Amino acid sequence: QVQLEESGGGLVQTGGSLRLSCAASGRSSFSNYAMAWFRQAPGKEREFVATVNWSGRSTYYADSVKGRFTISRDSAKNIVTLQMNDLRPQDTSIYYCAVGYQDPQRRASTVAEDYGYWGQGTQVTVSS
Repeated sequence: QVQLEESGGGLVQTGGSLRLSCAASGRSSFSNYAMAWFRQAPGKEREFVATVNWSGRSTYYADSVKGRFTISRDSAKNIVTLQMNDLRPQDTSIYYCAVGYQDPQRRASTVAEDYGYWGQGTQVTVSS
């Protein structure tokens, strides 16, 4: 049974930084899986934030976070992290870690429906 456990959320002022981590367990390897972060603010739909492909060599970001957030994975430990810098009030959301099988011949998906495993979410609040 795959489980994802997020950590690192919290309250930060505008311009500050936070680092989210997500530890995946329940499989011997996630080498064929993309790992991603999505977020959902109150009253809004869940939106894509960033993803890293099965090899860790390719990353993709939402335009709203490009240049401020960095996603990375430690495949040996099955951990994906999201370094968030220059945070803004509009980044306030619950952040979800997600893992999904990735066809190695295709790029990692930015669509939530393509990810079969989800964490419980961690709250990120950015005060103005």
